[in-house]
Amino acid sequence: MNPVVHRAETRGFADHGWLKTSHTFSFAQYHDPQRMGFGLLRVLNDDIVEPSRGFGTHPHEEMEIVSIPLTGSLRHQDSEGNHHLIRAGDVQIMSAGTGIRHSEHNASDGETINFLQIWILPKKRGIAPRYGQKTFDPAQRRNRFQIVVAPEGEAGKAIGINQDAWFSLAEIETGARIEAANRHAGNGLYLFIIEGRVQVAGEELGRRDGIGIADPGGVTIEALAPATVLAIDVPMR
Repeated sequence: MNPVVHRAETRGFADHGWLKTSHTFSFAQYHDPQRMGFGLLRVLNDDIVEPSRGFGTHPHEEMEIVSIPLTGSLRHQDSEGNHHLIRAGDVQIMSAGTGIRHSEHNASDGETINFLQIWILPKKRGIAPRYGQKTFDPAQRRNRFQIVVAPEGEAGKAIGINQDAWFSLAEIETGARIEAANRHAGNGLYLFIIEGRVQVAGEELGRRDGIGIADPGGVTIEALAPATVLAIDVPMR
């Protein structure tokens, strides 16, 4: 087990006035050849958008895009006719497929929104664009992982993704330990500490730190302070 650690302060950062964004992996003007992704996980952006501002209509193709609001509400509109409000507690996925155009704006005129936007390369190319969104009960992730995204065909209560990937969220109390493991041969595990402080694979990790483990089998996560953790189980190639 040879983990790669990405400390929060080493992320790329850009301040566009209306948008403050931190990039765990190379994105836009931030480029680091050592941080081009983790397996098929290509983008993990931590975005803060000012009130009533946002991303104008722009295109995507051949990418699985997952959005997780942490605070506030995000207004989504796309060329497939979807018009949705995405709030903290929701998870959204957009399979760009052969091509889609969309816009995202802070739905509030008084408060900022903070959300994670995560891109994963697709399993199948050339599919029709697809949109999904669900609200998840945070009580179901107390001291355990709650699956919010899973491969199509076996998603169950989660949202389906066009890849052999799983996204799970956990709220861990101080002193509690939980296990995380890859569910598919050839997958690695990327853990992103949304809040709090944890011990995993011999590393102490804090708020917005990340750790990637290429062949984890299983790892123990111990909360040193109340913690919110996102686990991304993703193919390495």
